[in-house]
Amino acid sequence: MNRLLLALTFAGACSIAAFAQTTTTPPANDGETPAVATPDGNNPTAPVEGANSFTEEQVKQRLTDAGFVDITGLKLDDKGVWRASASKGGKAFMVALDYQGNIVTN
Repeated sequence: MNRLLLALTFAGACSIAAFAQTTTTPPANDGETPAVATPDGNNPTAPVEGANSFTEEQVKQRLTDAGFVDITGLKLDDKGVWRASASKGGKAFMVALDYQGNIVTN
């Protein structure tokens, strides 16, 4: 009887531990990924269209923090992407910042 009780207790403990484990899913590459901080890289589909809550000053600060200077013509387009002209390292770029914070140059 004691062995049976011990076996059932052990089996119950194992099943609780297995139930408590979580799985993580890889991020989607379809542009539907929610806004998250991604300091090491951009969403591969950037710039991502969507409702952008960054203010003009926040966009300028993010671009400046990324090393861009001479930021001009900053506008929020009809797809929710901030666009401007800027330079970095002596080269001129068209830059875009989406609602996820991804900075893309053209």
